[in-house]
Amino acid sequence: MDIEEKWERALEKTEILHSRLRGLLTFEATDLPYVFLGESVVNVGDTIVRKGKIVVDKPLLVLPPHYPQFEGFDFEENLKSNGDKIRTFLLLRGLSFHSLKYTNEISSLEIQEGSLEKASKKIKLDLECKEDVHTGLILGPEDCWQFSIMIYTGSLMSKSAPEDIKKILEKFKNKG
Repeated sequence: MDIEEKWERALEKTEILHSRLRGLLTFEATDLPYVFLGESVVNVGDTIVRKGKIVVDKPLLVLPPHYPQFEGFDFEENLKSNGDKIRTFLLLRGLSFHSLKYTNEISSLEIQEGSLEKASKKIKLDLECKEDVHTGLILGPEDCWQFSIMIYTGSLMSKSAPEDIKKILEKFKNKG
């Protein structure tokens, strides 16, 4: 399956069952913890559970517009591609990520016995019982998990944009 097919599959199959309630931080790094669930291709009937976080950070250098940095997404290994190809791929589809650094840090990867539906209900209930308003729960195809995580991150960015603009304008107004 090529990168185009994986992208289309991720767009079609990604579901965000539980999302971070707060928007992204405007002037500092934001940690976006997540639990990604996908059906196991190797152990049919079982579920792959990836736990990790995306760190959305401002770069140390000023980057050109629409030149985000993606680290820890394993594009080379799983998608046979690199960050430059992914940026171009997304741009050609009219998708742009802010020129920030996006680092994916996987804290655990495990196989859970049982169906995706069973695992998603259990983890969603756990998040609700803990009143966890920070961790996202994302379902998607295991072979294109990177795109599902990027879709989740992009949805949070677009949700945060109006408030970010207000805060930036307010900051400039207070300085002037």
